[in-house]
Amino acid sequence: MKQNWIVVGSLSGALAVVLGAFGAHALKERLEPDELDVWRTAVQYQALHALALLAVGALGARTGRGAAAGWAFLAGSVLFSGSLYGLALGGPTFLGPITPLGGLAFVLGWLFFAWAARGAVGRPCEDSE
Repeated sequence: MKQNWIVVGSLSGALAVVLGAFGAHALKERLEPDELDVWRTAVQYQALHALALLAVGALGARTGRGAAAGWAFLAGSVLFSGSLYGLALGGPTFLGPITPLGGLAFVLGWLFFAWAARGAVGRPCEDSE
């Protein structure tokens, strides 16, 4: 799964760019300013955590660790950003309580990443022997 996190992060990053452009162009005239702000927040968190997934892939290639962080970042992107996209587009109100669950997944992802990364600095790559 090591290199797959790089693929997942890259795809999530590409999707964030597409959704950001969609919001800036296609939704600009259709959404209220506060709804557009919600959309932008979703894009920003998705893009940031796409980069985090790339870091998980790099860490995994170096240490073989980090899958829990990857799953948590992916879950956070789906739950947090996904619920905000839905709410911005006028989706059902049950999406509101899902957003904090995504935020919790992001926090857990960062904690899992820190745990997986401990001792990795200065450590030689696994395949360099």
